[in-house]
Amino acid sequence: MTAKTFMRREVEEIPEAAQRFLTGAAPQVAVAAAAMRALDPALMVTVARGSSDHAATYLKYLVELAAGVPVASVGPSVASIYGRQLRLSGAVCLGISQSGRSPDIVEMMRSAGAGGALTLAVTNHPDSPMAAVSAHTLAMHAGEERSVAATKTFVASVLAGLALVAEWQQDDALRKAVAALPEDFAAALACDWSPLADRLARAQSLYVLGRGPGFAIANEMALKCKETSGLHAESYSAAEVLHGPAAIVQAQFPVLALGVADAALPQVIATAERLAGQGANVFLTAPGAAAGVTELPALAGLHPLVAPLVLIVTFYGFIEALARRRGLNPDTPPHLRKVTETV
Repeated sequence: MTAKTFMRREVEEIPEAAQRFLTGAAPQVAVAAAAMRALDPALMVTVARGSSDHAATYLKYLVELAAGVPVASVGPSVASIYGRQLRLSGAVCLGISQSGRSPDIVEMMRSAGAGGALTLAVTNHPDSPMAAVSAHTLAMHAGEERSVAATKTFVASVLAGLALVAEWQQDDALRKAVAALPEDFAAALACDWSPLADRLARAQSLYVLGRGPGFAIANEMALKCKETSGLHAESYSAAEVLHGPAAIVQAQFPVLALGVADAALPQVIATAERLAGQGANVFLTAPGAAAGVTELPALAGLHPLVAPLVLIVTFYGFIEALARRRGLNPDTPPHLRKVTETV
């Protein structure tokens, strides 16, 4: 029997890691949320790169939808390379980094604090330099992650944001949904996306589509396709793809559309149907599309702000198996390493 990859083991650990975060970080989440209520910010900015930046994009939609506070991504090089101090008085600056060690992220967080922001660090290493320069730290409690491709730490970073927003807004429905996520993640691991695997086993290109928080998950899925499986995947908003990129979608072009039960679902379904009408092989994680669109199984009945995160757990199990099917080792992507430190 072939030994499991590190990535497979870490994907299977996601439900347990999520429960560790919810148990271990609850006091820090409560304190940080209270600080945000006291500040009542009119703006939030995020600082992150790679998968962590996809988590930040998820949190952008989460905060804007749940709290009505605009969120912007700040380039770390504004501080680390260009030495520009931003005026962030009355704002929250949220930094996300698995290692907490990248010099540009650390410098941007330090600079944000000096510029007047309330700084919050989300990291798997609470003793890291990023944590040291931040006012509050939410430790992921994910444990060691040996695979180059981040999985459980990505989920933990989004989970940290969900828990923080639920407490900040004192939203009981979101609190309940967050508390149920370890069980939801375990169920998501059992969803079978074999029809998509059969289509992508020898594919060269793929579009991944989403709206709202689902767009952030589409970004993460496209990255993992490149990183683990040598598959050229591009992510788009299910609206934005119609403004140009749809022109290259022809016969048998594979498309993965992320549909969850929220206000954007009718538009996602309409885009899926339109691309299928152009001849694409379209796979959709929701029911209700016309013939020609293949439905992939996904958990139903979830809170719309957590549902996209549950989809990534199914996808991680799927993409690890697809990488091996394509003859690749997802633990050792070419030209990549676990911690990338940029300036």
